[in-house]
Order: sequence, then structure tokens, then C-alpha cells
Amino acid sequence: MTALGPLAAYQQAVADNGFYPDSKQQLAAEALQTCQEALHQGRRGIPGVYLWGPVGRGKTWLMDIFYQSLQVPARRQHFHHFMRWVHKRQFELTGTPDPLKALAKELANEVRVLCFDELFVSDIGDATLLGRLFQVMFDQGVVLVCTSNQPPDKLYAEGYNRERFTPSISAIKAHMQVVCVDGEQDHRLHPGAEHIRYWLADSAQPSALAMCYEQLSAGQVSTSQPLELGSRHIEVVKRCPTVFWSRFAELCQQPLAAQDFIALCDQYRAILISEVPQLGSAQRPAKIARGTEDAVERVAAGDRQLPSLSRNDDSVRRFIALVDECYDRKVPLYLEAAVPMAELYTEGYLDFAFRRTLSRLQEMQLERFGQ
Repeated sequence: MTALGPLAAYQQAVADNGFYPDSKQQLAAEALQTCQEALHQGRRGIPGVYLWGPVGRGKTWLMDIFYQSLQVPARRQHFHHFMRWVHKRQFELTGTPDPLKALAKELANEVRVLCFDELFVSDIGDATLLGRLFQVMFDQGVVLVCTSNQPPDKLYAEGYNRERFTPSISAIKAHMQVVCVDGEQDHRLHPGAEHIRYWLADSAQPSALAMCYEQLSAGQVSTSQPLELGSRHIEVVKRCPTVFWSRFAELCQQPLAAQDFIALCDQYRAILISEVPQLGSAQRPAKIARGTEDAVERVAAGDRQLPSLSRNDDSVRRFIALVDECYDRKVPLYLEAAVPMAELYTEGYLDFAFRRTLSRLQEMQLERFGQ
């Protein structure tokens, strides 16, 4: 744990480490400092902190400084990891009279503070769970500190049955200080020397990833045998104990999930992906979705308008999850693609979510990433 609190660490970063001064980051550091001091004084009923703003605004860095300097029991997780644990633990508590309350009590016995990164709700199952989970966590005295690209009122904004999630929004606003960290600077892009990890494919030239793989895997035994990932076999170009090279179709066009990418980052220190296509495409008109019990008759209660998705959006969601996991775990991602990075996703339903992905890929082109 670092000796410097959030405010002192931020001030030192600006004074000595070449960070750009930023008034919104200063306010966020002050809010985290106030929260941390109250925790260290042993006070009860302490409001948490909800940091939100565009990509690259330093929200994760600020939260991590807060977490690293805490002197009380705490847990820091990516939101995907947290929800994976919640679903798993809820299943294990089947038969318990109130599994969510039992889960919250268990969490409160382990930690005083829960920090998680990238709160983004797009799944009705998660939305329904969180509708009550946040409140019971607060009732048990857990202090929550999190980051998000969206203000609380915009979370799950167009989601199906959003009313099941609105209790979470009320709980966040009642028990957390909401701090906007907006601004024009994308701090992920500086300071730092360039280190290229993204190439354009050229059919007239050998793959740039071939030389990259040889350098990263030097001295290790390689194989082209498929990788067993859970119950699936993933075809590879090459792999060795620390480096994994496969094609986009194998990782993002098959039914893999966030837990598969967690397992991939558990095993490898560098991941290479070739044949990345242009991912964006025009949105297709959506149809009214009805429950199976509606049969062929129109039943108003069963009608719900689905979002207008693009044809690649299933694979794009997996790609976003893969980039998030690599970024959070400091695992460099090396890509060879059909189009420049800025043209990967320029049109489609996932435009907002992909902005974070693009910013993270851009930071991966800096030498300091992963250090």
C-alpha cells in the first residue's frame, strides 16, 4: 500500500511526474481524500464516491490510488469480475431465505470498501440483481467507490424493464457522492513514448505479427495445437507458455464470454490477434419482440422494442470485453487489422461503448502500458 493518499498522490503526479493539471481531477482527488480520511477515522455512514466522465479522464488511476493507500479491508475488481462473483455466489446460496442479503453480509464481513471499475449495465439479469443489491450492500455498511462513463441517471437508459434497475440509481445517489470528471483531455494519450502494437494487414507482405511473436516468445517452445479454454477448443496460429496468437474469428465470432477472456489473461502475458475486420456497420431495423406465450396474437404486455443492432455487434461486444480484460490486467494486445484503428467502429449501436475501447487501444500504443 502506498503512503500517499489520493490528493497528495495527484499533486505529486502533477508536480514531479509530468501529469497535466486538471481541475476536474483535482475535485475527484479531493472527494476520494475526504472519503478515505473518514474511513481511517472509523466513522460510520460514510458516503462512497461515484466517478463518471468520458474515456481517458484518469478515473481508474484516481480510484486505484485511493485503493492502494487504504488502511482498511478493501476489494478492487473490474465490474465484470464483480458481477461474475455475484452470480456465482447467488447460485451457491440457493435455498437461503434472502440470498442477496446473505451475500451482502458476507461481503461486509470481508471488506469495508468495495472498489470496482467501469460500471456499465447492459444486461437485464444484471440490472435486476443490482436493483436491490446496491441497497442491501449500503445497509450492511459497505462503502462503494466506482468509475463509469455514464452518470447514474443514464445507466441502463434504454434497457428493457428499466424500472427494475431504478432502485439502484436511487441508492447510488443517496449513498455516494457523484463526481463528474469531464473535460477535453484524454490523459491516456500522454505522457509516453510510442510503442506500436497495431498494424494494418498487407496481403503483399508477411504478417507483422509473425516477427512480433518471435520476439515475444524467444527461448520458449511453441505449438499450433488448439487451446482448451473451459469446454471449448480455440484454434491458434501459435502459442507458447506466455504468448498467445489467434485470429479474430476464433476469439470474437464464437460464443465466448468475459470469464473466458479472464482465463486467457490468467495464462498469458501477451495476446496477438490477426485478421481483425472493420467492425462497424449500419444498424438494422429492429422488430417488436414478444414472449413465447404470446403465440401469434398481439399481446400488449409482451411487446417490447428491441434496439437496432448492427450485424457485427455480437462479435464487437466480445472484442470490447477482451480489450477491457487485457487493459485491466495490463496484458498488451497486439493487433493486425483491415483498417486503421480510428476506423474500426465508426457506425453502429455500440458506438458509445466502443469509445472506451478505442481509447484503451490507443494507450496500448505507448511504451508505458503494462509496466
